[in-house]
Amino acid sequence: MDNGYGGGADGYTASRVMGQGYSYTYDDIILLPGYIDFPTEEVQLSTRLTKNISLRTPCVSSPMDTVTEAQMAAAMAVQGGIGIVHYNMGLQEQAHLISKAKTFRAGFVSEPACLKPSDTIAQVDQIKLSKGFSSVLITENGQIGSKLLGIVTSRDIDFVSDRFTEVRDVMSMDLVTAPEGCTYEDASNSLISSKKSLLPIVRETGEVVELLCRTDIKQQRDFPALGTPSLGSDGKILVGAAIGTREGDKKRLEMLVNVGVNVVVLDSSQGDSIYQREMLAFSKRAYPELDVIAGNVVTSYQARNLIEAGADGLRVGMGSGSICTTQEVCAVGRGQATAVYKTAGIAKQMGVPVIADGGIANSGHIVKALVLGASTVMMGSFLAGTAEAPGDYFFQDGRRLKKYRGMGSLEAMTKGSDVRYLGDKSKLKIAQGVSGAVADKGSVMKLIPYTMHAVKQGFQDLGFRSIEAAHDGLAQGQIGLEVRTGAAQAEGGVHHLVSYEKRSF
Repeated sequence: MDNGYGGGADGYTASRVMGQGYSYTYDDIILLPGYIDFPTEEVQLSTRLTKNISLRTPCVSSPMDTVTEAQMAAAMAVQGGIGIVHYNMGLQEQAHLISKAKTFRAGFVSEPACLKPSDTIAQVDQIKLSKGFSSVLITENGQIGSKLLGIVTSRDIDFVSDRFTEVRDVMSMDLVTAPEGCTYEDASNSLISSKKSLLPIVRETGEVVELLCRTDIKQQRDFPALGTPSLGSDGKILVGAAIGTREGDKKRLEMLVNVGVNVVVLDSSQGDSIYQREMLAFSKRAYPELDVIAGNVVTSYQARNLIEAGADGLRVGMGSGSICTTQEVCAVGRGQATAVYKTAGIAKQMGVPVIADGGIANSGHIVKALVLGASTVMMGSFLAGTAEAPGDYFFQDGRRLKKYRGMGSLEAMTKGSDVRYLGDKSKLKIAQGVSGAVADKGSVMKLIPYTMHAVKQGFQDLGFRSIEAAHDGLAQGQIGLEVRTGAAQAEGGVHHLVSYEKRSF
Protein backbone atom coordinates (compact mmCIF):
# COMPACT_ATOMS: atom_id res chain seq x y z
CA MET A 1 0.00 0.00 0.00
CA ASP A 2 1.50 3.37 -0.99
CA ASN A 3 -1.24 5.64 0.50
CA GLY A 4 -1.13 7.75 -2.63
CA TYR A 5 2.34 9.10 -1.84
CA GLY A 6 3.68 8.01 -5.20
CA GLY A 7 1.36 10.46 -6.94
CA GLY A 8 2.35 13.44 -4.82
CA ALA A 9 -1.15 14.47 -3.68
CA ASP A 10 0.10 14.19 -0.12
CA GLY A 11 3.85 13.90 -0.45
CA TYR A 12 6.05 11.36 -2.17
CA THR A 13 7.68 8.05 -1.37
CA ALA A 14 11.25 8.03 -0.13
CA SER A 15 12.48 6.43 -3.35
CA ARG A 16 10.91 9.28 -5.35
CA VAL A 17 12.29 12.07 -3.13
CA MET A 18 15.75 10.54 -2.79
CA GLY A 19 16.02 9.81 -6.51
CA GLN A 20 16.05 13.43 -7.66
CA GLY A 21 19.81 13.95 -7.61
CA TYR A 22 19.88 16.20 -4.53
CA SER A 23 21.90 15.71 -1.37
CA TYR A 24 19.49 16.25 1.52
CA THR A 25 20.16 16.96 5.17
CA TYR A 26 17.65 16.09 7.89
CA ASP A 27 16.30 19.66 7.90
CA ASP A 28 15.64 19.51 4.15
CA ILE A 29 12.91 16.89 4.49
CA ILE A 30 9.73 16.48 6.52
CA LEU A 31 7.77 13.29 7.26
CA LEU A 32 3.99 13.35 6.78
CA PRO A 33 1.77 12.09 9.62
CA GLY A 34 0.02 8.73 9.62
CA TYR A 35 -2.94 7.26 11.51
CA ILE A 36 -2.66 6.95 15.29
CA ASP A 37 -4.33 3.99 17.00
CA PHE A 38 -1.96 3.39 19.94
CA PRO A 39 -0.46 5.38 22.85
CA THR A 40 3.12 6.66 22.92
CA GLU A 41 4.04 4.08 25.55
CA GLU A 42 3.49 1.26 23.05
CA VAL A 43 6.32 2.46 20.81
CA GLN A 44 9.34 0.17 21.17
CA LEU A 45 12.75 1.52 20.17
CA SER A 46 14.70 -1.70 20.69
CA THR A 47 17.05 -2.26 17.78
CA ARG A 48 20.27 -3.83 16.53
CA LEU A 49 23.68 -2.18 16.73
CA THR A 50 25.34 -4.96 14.72
CA LYS A 51 24.37 -8.36 13.37
CA ASN A 52 24.71 -9.87 16.83
CA ILE A 53 24.30 -7.03 19.34
CA SER A 54 20.88 -5.68 20.31
CA LEU A 55 20.10 -2.50 22.25
CA ARG A 56 17.01 -1.29 24.09
CA THR A 57 17.76 2.31 23.13
CA PRO A 58 19.02 3.30 19.62
CA CYS A 59 21.69 5.67 20.96
CA VAL A 60 25.47 5.44 20.54
CA SER A 61 27.97 7.98 21.85
CA SER A 62 30.66 8.96 19.37
CA PRO A 63 34.32 7.93 19.80
CA MET A 64 35.55 11.49 20.27
CA ASP A 65 37.95 12.62 22.98
CA THR A 66 35.51 15.28 24.20
CA VAL A 67 32.53 12.88 24.20
CA THR A 68 33.22 9.27 25.21
CA GLU A 69 35.47 7.92 27.90
CA ALA A 70 34.60 5.58 30.79
CA GLN A 71 31.87 7.62 32.44
CA MET A 72 29.97 8.33 29.21
CA ALA A 73 30.30 4.72 28.04
CA ALA A 74 28.91 3.46 31.33
CA ALA A 75 26.04 5.97 31.38
CA MET A 76 25.02 5.11 27.81
CA ALA A 77 24.91 1.41 28.65
CA VAL A 78 22.85 2.08 31.77
CA GLN A 79 20.35 3.88 29.51
CA GLY A 80 20.13 0.89 27.19
CA GLY A 81 22.47 2.26 24.53
CA ILE A 82 26.23 1.96 24.16
CA GLY A 83 29.29 4.19 24.24
CA ILE A 84 32.32 3.87 21.96
CA VAL A 85 35.52 4.90 23.75
CA HIS A 86 37.84 6.95 21.52
CA TYR A 87 41.42 5.90 20.77
CA ASN A 88 43.18 9.26 20.83
CA MET A 89 45.38 7.92 23.64
CA GLY A 90 47.81 5.14 24.44
CA LEU A 91 46.92 1.45 24.28
CA GLN A 92 47.06 0.87 28.01
CA GLU A 93 44.99 3.95 28.78
CA GLN A 94 42.20 2.94 26.41
CA ALA A 95 42.17 -0.60 27.79
CA HIS A 96 42.01 0.83 31.32
CA LEU A 97 38.99 2.98 30.40
CA ILE A 98 37.20 -0.04 28.97
CA SER A 99 37.83 -2.01 32.17
CA LYS A 100 36.74 0.93 34.27
CA ALA A 101 33.51 1.46 32.33
CA LYS A 102 32.57 -2.21 32.63
CA THR A 103 32.80 -2.06 36.43
CA PHE A 104 30.73 1.13 36.69
CA ARG A 105 27.85 1.13 39.17
CA ALA A 106 24.92 3.48 38.59
CA GLY A 107 24.54 6.14 41.27
CA PHE A 108 28.11 5.97 42.56
CA VAL A 109 30.91 8.40 41.72
CA SER A 110 33.79 6.31 40.39
CA GLU A 111 36.21 9.24 40.04
CA PRO A 112 35.72 11.53 43.06
CA ALA A 113 38.01 14.51 43.50
CA CYS A 114 40.96 13.54 45.73
CA LEU A 115 43.85 15.47 47.26
CA LYS A 116 46.73 14.46 49.50
CA PRO A 117 47.18 15.92 53.03
CA SER A 118 49.91 18.38 51.96
CA ASP A 119 47.73 19.99 49.27
CA THR A 120 46.17 23.36 50.00
CA ILE A 121 42.74 24.93 50.27
CA ALA A 122 43.63 26.90 47.12
CA GLN A 123 43.57 23.59 45.23
CA VAL A 124 40.11 22.88 46.63
CA ASP A 125 39.08 26.31 45.32
CA GLN A 126 40.40 25.35 41.89
CA ILE A 127 38.39 22.12 41.93
CA LYS A 128 35.27 24.10 42.77
CA LEU A 129 35.96 26.51 39.91
CA SER A 130 36.46 23.77 37.32
CA LYS A 131 34.04 21.09 38.54
CA GLY A 132 31.42 23.07 40.44
CA PHE A 133 31.80 21.41 43.86
CA SER A 134 34.15 21.75 46.82
CA SER A 135 33.83 18.38 48.57
CA VAL A 136 37.13 16.52 48.28
CA LEU A 137 38.39 13.21 49.64
CA ILE A 138 41.81 13.29 51.30
CA THR A 139 43.82 10.15 50.66
CA GLU A 140 47.43 9.16 51.31
CA ASN A 141 48.61 9.84 47.76
CA GLY A 142 45.77 12.04 46.52
CA GLN A 143 44.33 9.33 44.27
CA ILE A 144 41.31 7.05 44.27
CA GLY A 145 42.31 3.59 45.46
CA SER A 146 44.52 5.04 48.19
CA LYS A 147 43.82 4.91 51.95
CA LEU A 148 41.14 7.40 53.02
CA LEU A 149 42.28 9.90 55.66
CA GLY A 150 39.56 12.55 55.74
CA ILE A 151 37.12 14.75 53.83
CA VAL A 152 37.08 18.46 53.10
CA THR A 153 33.78 20.22 52.41
CA SER A 154 32.85 23.88 52.08
CA ARG A 155 31.98 23.94 55.80
CA ASP A 156 35.63 23.17 56.60
CA ILE A 157 37.13 25.97 54.51
CA ASP A 158 34.56 28.75 54.06
CA PHE A 159 36.01 30.95 56.79
CA VAL A 160 39.71 30.13 56.45
CA SER A 161 41.38 33.31 55.17
CA ASP A 162 44.76 31.75 54.35
CA ARG A 163 43.98 29.69 51.23
CA PHE A 164 47.46 28.17 51.31
CA THR A 165 46.59 26.28 54.50
CA GLU A 166 47.20 22.56 54.03
CA VAL A 167 44.06 20.44 53.91
CA ARG A 168 45.41 18.17 56.67
CA ASP A 169 44.78 21.08 59.06
CA VAL A 170 41.10 21.51 58.18
CA MET A 171 39.85 18.11 57.00
CA SER A 172 37.11 16.27 58.86
CA MET A 173 38.06 12.83 60.15
CA ASP A 174 34.73 11.91 61.69
CA LEU A 175 33.75 9.74 58.74
CA VAL A 176 30.88 7.43 57.94
CA THR A 177 31.79 4.85 55.29
CA ALA A 178 30.25 1.83 53.61
CA PRO A 179 31.96 -1.41 52.59
CA GLU A 180 33.03 -2.17 49.03
CA GLY A 181 30.33 -4.04 47.12
CA CYS A 182 27.39 -2.61 49.07
CA THR A 183 24.19 -2.04 47.08
CA TYR A 184 23.03 1.43 46.04
CA GLU A 185 19.94 1.04 48.22
CA ASP A 186 21.95 0.12 51.34
CA ALA A 187 24.47 2.90 50.71
CA SER A 188 21.69 5.46 50.19
CA ASN A 189 19.96 4.47 53.42
CA SER A 190 23.25 4.68 55.30
CA LEU A 191 24.03 8.15 53.93
CA ILE A 192 20.56 9.49 54.60
CA SER A 193 20.51 8.20 58.18
CA SER A 194 24.00 9.63 58.85
CA LYS A 195 22.80 13.12 57.82
CA LYS A 196 26.17 13.67 56.16
CA SER A 197 26.77 14.87 52.61
CA LEU A 198 29.24 12.18 51.48
CA LEU A 199 29.58 8.44 51.93
CA PRO A 200 32.95 6.99 50.85
CA ILE A 201 32.90 3.33 49.81
CA VAL A 202 36.04 1.66 51.15
CA ARG A 203 37.78 -1.71 51.16
CA GLU A 204 38.42 -3.60 54.39
CA THR A 205 41.98 -2.24 54.34
CA GLY A 206 40.77 1.38 54.15
CA GLU A 207 41.30 2.29 50.48
CA VAL A 208 38.49 4.35 48.99
CA VAL A 209 37.02 2.96 45.74
CA GLU A 210 33.81 4.93 45.17
CA LEU A 211 31.73 7.75 46.59
CA LEU A 212 28.03 8.38 47.12
CA CYS A 213 26.81 11.96 47.39
CA ARG A 214 23.64 13.25 49.03
CA THR A 215 23.12 15.70 46.16
CA ASP A 216 23.27 12.82 43.67
CA ILE A 217 20.64 10.86 45.59
CA LYS A 218 18.34 13.89 45.49
CA GLN A 219 19.05 14.35 41.80
CA GLN A 220 18.35 10.69 41.05
CA ARG A 221 14.80 11.21 42.31
CA ASP A 222 14.23 13.67 39.46
CA PHE A 223 15.60 11.30 36.80
CA PRO A 224 13.29 8.98 34.89
CA ALA A 225 13.31 5.38 36.11
CA LEU A 226 16.11 3.26 34.69
CA GLY A 227 15.17 0.47 32.30
CA THR A 228 17.17 -2.60 31.39
CA PRO A 229 20.86 -1.79 30.83
CA SER A 230 22.88 -3.05 27.88
CA LEU A 231 24.57 -6.21 29.14
CA GLY A 232 26.92 -8.68 27.53
CA SER A 233 26.98 -12.44 27.97
CA ASP A 234 29.33 -11.96 30.94
CA GLY A 235 26.69 -9.95 32.79
CA LYS A 236 28.70 -6.74 32.56
CA ILE A 237 27.60 -3.64 30.66
CA LEU A 238 28.30 -3.39 26.94
CA VAL A 239 31.24 -1.13 26.04
CA GLY A 240 32.64 -0.45 22.59
CA ALA A 241 35.97 0.98 21.48
CA ALA A 242 37.38 2.62 18.37
CA ILE A 243 40.66 1.65 16.76
CA GLY A 244 42.57 2.72 13.68
CA THR A 245 43.66 0.69 10.67
CA ARG A 246 47.45 0.73 11.08
CA GLU A 247 49.70 -2.18 12.00
CA GLY A 248 49.98 -0.98 15.60
CA ASP A 249 46.22 -1.18 15.98
CA LYS A 250 46.42 -4.97 15.86
CA LYS A 251 48.14 -4.88 19.25
CA ARG A 252 45.57 -2.35 20.47
CA LEU A 253 42.79 -4.70 19.37
CA GLU A 254 44.37 -7.57 21.27
CA MET A 255 44.51 -5.55 24.48
CA LEU A 256 40.90 -4.42 24.10
CA VAL A 257 39.68 -7.97 23.55
CA ASN A 258 41.60 -9.09 26.63
CA VAL A 259 39.77 -6.55 28.83
CA GLY A 260 36.37 -7.60 27.48
CA VAL A 261 35.43 -5.02 24.85
CA ASN A 262 32.10 -5.98 23.27
CA VAL A 263 32.36 -4.33 19.86
CA VAL A 264 35.05 -2.50 17.90
CA VAL A 265 34.63 0.42 15.51
CA LEU A 266 37.20 0.84 12.73
CA ASP A 267 37.45 4.61 12.85
CA SER A 268 38.11 6.27 9.49
CA SER A 269 36.53 9.36 7.97
CA GLN A 270 36.47 7.53 4.61
CA GLY A 271 36.14 3.84 5.31
CA ASP A 272 36.20 2.35 1.80
CA SER A 273 39.94 1.79 1.77
CA ILE A 274 42.42 -1.05 1.46
CA TYR A 275 43.53 -0.27 5.03
CA GLN A 276 40.07 -0.87 6.47
CA ARG A 277 39.45 -4.00 4.43
CA GLU A 278 42.75 -5.48 5.62
CA MET A 279 41.97 -4.63 9.26
CA LEU A 280 38.49 -6.09 8.87
CA ALA A 281 39.94 -9.31 7.50
CA PHE A 282 42.49 -9.50 10.33
CA SER A 283 39.90 -8.78 13.04
CA LYS A 284 37.44 -11.37 11.83
CA ARG A 285 40.21 -13.95 11.43
CA ALA A 286 41.83 -13.31 14.81
CA TYR A 287 38.64 -12.75 16.81
CA PRO A 288 35.71 -14.34 14.96
CA GLU A 289 33.33 -13.83 17.90
CA LEU A 290 33.95 -10.07 18.03
CA ASP A 291 31.58 -7.81 16.11
CA VAL A 292 33.32 -5.14 14.03
CA ILE A 293 31.68 -1.95 12.80
CA ALA A 294 33.22 -0.45 9.65
CA GLY A 295 32.99 2.99 8.08
CA ASN A 296 32.46 5.77 7.59
CA VAL A 297 30.57 5.45 4.30
CA VAL A 298 27.92 7.49 2.46
CA THR A 299 27.23 5.53 -0.75
CA SER A 300 25.63 2.17 -1.45
CA TYR A 301 28.78 1.15 -3.34
CA GLN A 302 30.96 1.78 -0.28
CA ALA A 303 28.45 0.03 1.96
CA ARG A 304 28.43 -3.11 -0.19
CA ASN A 305 32.24 -3.19 -0.28
CA LEU A 306 32.61 -3.15 3.50
CA ILE A 307 29.79 -5.60 4.13
CA GLU A 308 31.33 -8.04 1.67
CA ALA A 309 34.65 -7.52 3.48
CA GLY A 310 33.03 -8.77 6.70
CA ALA A 311 31.53 -5.73 8.51
CA ASP A 312 28.94 -6.56 11.19
CA GLY A 313 27.65 -2.99 11.22
CA LEU A 314 28.10 0.19 9.18
CA ARG A 315 28.80 3.72 10.35
CA VAL A 316 27.32 6.26 7.94
CA GLY A 317 28.24 9.94 7.60
CA MET A 318 30.96 12.09 6.10
CA GLY A 319 31.27 15.77 6.87
CA SER A 320 27.87 16.06 8.57
CA GLY A 321 29.00 16.68 12.15
CA SER A 322 28.72 20.16 13.64
CA ILE A 323 32.49 20.40 14.10
CA CYS A 324 33.47 18.61 10.86
CA THR A 325 34.76 20.53 7.82
CA THR A 326 35.47 17.60 5.50
CA GLN A 327 32.90 18.67 2.91
CA GLU A 328 34.24 22.22 2.96
CA VAL A 329 37.93 21.26 2.84
CA CYS A 330 37.84 18.19 0.61
CA ALA A 331 34.59 18.68 -1.35
CA VAL A 332 33.71 15.06 -0.60
CA GLY A 333 30.78 13.74 1.41
CA ARG A 334 27.00 13.69 1.25
CA GLY A 335 23.96 15.19 2.94
CA GLN A 336 23.24 12.96 5.92
CA ALA A 337 19.58 12.19 5.15
CA THR A 338 20.50 11.02 1.65
CA ALA A 339 23.53 9.10 2.91
CA VAL A 340 21.49 7.18 5.48
CA TYR A 341 18.74 6.29 3.01
CA LYS A 342 21.09 5.17 0.22
CA THR A 343 23.37 3.05 2.40
CA ALA A 344 20.58 1.57 4.52
CA GLY A 345 18.85 0.23 1.42
CA ILE A 346 21.71 -2.04 0.41
CA ALA A 347 22.66 -2.82 4.03
CA LYS A 348 19.14 -4.07 4.79
CA GLN A 349 19.30 -6.43 1.83
CA MET A 350 22.57 -7.82 3.17
CA GLY A 351 21.38 -8.09 6.79
CA VAL A 352 23.68 -5.45 8.32
CA PRO A 353 22.44 -2.60 10.58
CA VAL A 354 23.36 1.02 9.87
CA ILE A 355 24.51 3.65 12.39
CA ALA A 356 23.64 7.23 11.39
CA ASP A 357 26.71 9.16 12.52
CA GLY A 358 26.54 12.96 12.59
CA GLY A 359 24.05 15.73 12.02
CA ILE A 360 21.92 14.98 15.10
CA ALA A 361 20.90 18.26 16.71
CA ASN A 362 17.46 17.39 18.09
CA SER A 363 15.00 14.55 18.62
CA GLY A 364 13.38 15.21 15.24
CA HIS A 365 16.67 14.43 13.51
CA ILE A 366 16.78 11.11 15.36
CA VAL A 367 13.28 10.26 14.15
CA LYS A 368 14.25 11.04 10.56
CA ALA A 369 17.48 9.04 10.75
CA LEU A 370 15.71 5.98 12.14
CA VAL A 371 12.83 6.16 9.69
CA LEU A 372 15.19 6.58 6.71
CA GLY A 373 16.83 3.25 7.52
CA ALA A 374 19.28 3.67 10.40
CA SER A 375 19.00 1.22 13.28
CA THR A 376 20.88 3.48 15.69
CA VAL A 377 22.16 7.05 15.80
CA MET A 378 25.66 8.08 16.86
CA MET A 379 25.86 11.43 18.63
CA GLY A 380 28.75 13.79 19.30
CA SER A 381 27.69 17.40 19.89
CA PHE A 382 24.31 16.25 21.20
CA LEU A 383 26.07 14.57 24.15
CA ALA A 384 29.06 16.91 24.48
CA GLY A 385 28.50 19.29 27.37
CA THR A 386 26.77 16.69 29.52
CA ALA A 387 28.10 15.87 32.98
CA GLU A 388 29.36 12.50 31.73
CA ALA A 389 31.43 13.92 28.84
CA PRO A 390 35.20 14.26 29.47
CA GLY A 391 36.58 17.62 30.52
CA ASP A 392 35.79 20.33 33.03
CA TYR A 393 33.17 23.03 32.78
CA PHE A 394 34.16 26.66 32.39
CA PHE A 395 32.26 29.92 32.27
CA GLN A 396 32.20 32.29 29.31
CA ASP A 397 29.93 35.33 29.06
CA GLY A 398 27.92 33.97 31.97
CA ARG A 399 27.29 30.57 30.36
CA ARG A 400 28.52 27.22 31.67
CA LEU A 401 30.36 25.44 28.85
CA LYS A 402 32.50 22.43 28.02
CA LYS A 403 35.10 22.07 25.30
CA TYR A 404 34.07 20.15 22.17
CA ARG A 405 36.33 19.47 19.22
CA GLY A 406 36.29 17.48 16.03
CA MET A 407 38.71 14.60 15.69
CA GLY A 408 39.84 16.27 12.49
CA SER A 409 40.78 19.49 14.28
CA LEU A 410 44.46 20.34 14.48
CA GLU A 411 44.22 20.18 18.28
CA ALA A 412 43.00 16.56 18.20
CA MET A 413 45.37 15.58 15.40
CA THR A 414 48.37 16.48 17.54
CA LYS A 415 47.32 13.66 19.88
CA GLY A 416 47.11 11.09 17.09
CA SER A 417 43.66 11.34 15.49
CA ASP A 418 45.24 12.17 12.10
CA VAL A 419 45.28 8.37 11.57
CA ARG A 420 41.52 8.61 11.16
CA TYR A 421 42.03 10.90 8.16
CA LEU A 422 44.88 8.84 6.70
CA GLY A 423 47.18 11.75 7.43
CA ASP A 424 49.50 10.26 10.03
CA LYS A 425 52.20 9.70 7.41
CA SER A 426 51.75 13.04 5.68
CA LYS A 427 54.30 15.81 6.12
CA LEU A 428 51.56 18.44 6.09
CA LYS A 429 48.56 18.32 8.42
CA ILE A 430 45.30 19.67 7.01
CA ALA A 431 42.44 20.15 9.47
CA GLN A 432 39.06 18.63 8.70
CA GLY A 433 37.41 19.86 11.88
CA VAL A 434 37.33 22.68 14.41
CA SER A 435 37.55 23.15 18.17
CA GLY A 436 34.84 24.96 20.08
CA ALA A 437 32.55 24.79 23.10
CA VAL A 438 29.02 23.64 23.85
CA ALA A 439 26.57 24.58 26.58
CA ASP A 440 26.03 22.53 29.73
CA LYS A 441 23.27 19.97 29.00
CA GLY A 442 23.00 18.37 32.44
CA SER A 443 23.19 14.60 32.82
CA VAL A 444 22.81 11.93 30.16
CA MET A 445 20.64 10.14 32.73
CA LYS A 446 17.97 12.77 32.08
CA LEU A 447 18.78 13.87 28.52
CA ILE A 448 18.48 10.42 26.92
CA PRO A 449 15.15 9.34 28.49
CA TYR A 450 13.42 12.62 27.63
CA THR A 451 14.86 12.60 24.11
CA MET A 452 13.72 9.03 23.53
CA HIS A 453 10.21 9.89 24.70
CA ALA A 454 10.14 12.66 22.09
CA VAL A 455 11.30 10.13 19.48
CA LYS A 456 8.48 7.80 20.52
CA GLN A 457 6.02 10.64 20.01
CA GLY A 458 7.43 11.11 16.52
CA PHE A 459 6.87 7.44 15.72
CA GLN A 460 3.35 7.65 17.12
CA ASP A 461 2.61 10.62 14.84
CA LEU A 462 3.80 8.52 11.90
CA GLY A 463 1.65 5.58 12.99
CA PHE A 464 4.45 3.06 13.60
CA ARG A 465 5.14 1.14 16.80
CA SER A 466 8.77 0.19 16.15
CA ILE A 467 11.90 1.02 14.17
CA GLU A 468 11.59 -2.16 12.14
CA ALA A 469 7.96 -1.39 11.29
CA ALA A 470 8.97 2.10 10.14
CA HIS A 471 11.72 0.64 7.92
CA ASP A 472 9.19 -1.69 6.31
CA GLY A 473 6.67 1.12 5.98
CA LEU A 474 9.19 3.34 4.22
CA ALA A 475 10.11 0.56 1.77
CA GLN A 476 6.43 -0.16 1.05
CA GLY A 477 5.53 3.46 0.37
CA GLN A 478 3.50 3.93 3.56
CA ILE A 479 5.44 7.00 4.71
CA GLY A 480 5.20 10.26 2.80
CA LEU A 481 8.05 12.75 2.49
CA GLU A 482 8.35 16.27 1.18
CA VAL A 483 11.29 18.59 0.68
CA ARG A 484 11.10 21.80 2.70
CA THR A 485 11.92 25.21 1.32
CA GLY A 486 14.04 27.56 3.39
CA ALA A 487 10.88 29.40 4.43
CA ALA A 488 9.23 26.11 5.46
CA GLN A 489 12.25 25.26 7.60
CA ALA A 490 12.09 28.67 9.26
CA GLU A 491 8.34 28.26 9.85
CA GLY A 492 8.93 24.84 11.41
CA GLY A 493 11.17 26.35 14.07
CA VAL A 494 10.71 29.10 16.62
CA HIS A 495 10.02 32.42 14.88
CA HIS A 496 8.62 35.92 15.26
CA LEU A 497 9.29 36.22 18.97
CA VAL A 498 11.08 39.11 20.62
CA SER A 499 12.73 36.70 23.05
CA TYR A 500 12.31 33.12 24.20
CA GLU A 501 13.91 30.33 26.21
CA LYS A 502 14.14 27.02 24.41
CA ARG A 503 13.85 24.06 26.77
CA SER A 504 13.13 20.51 25.67
CA PHE A 505 12.13 19.25 29.11
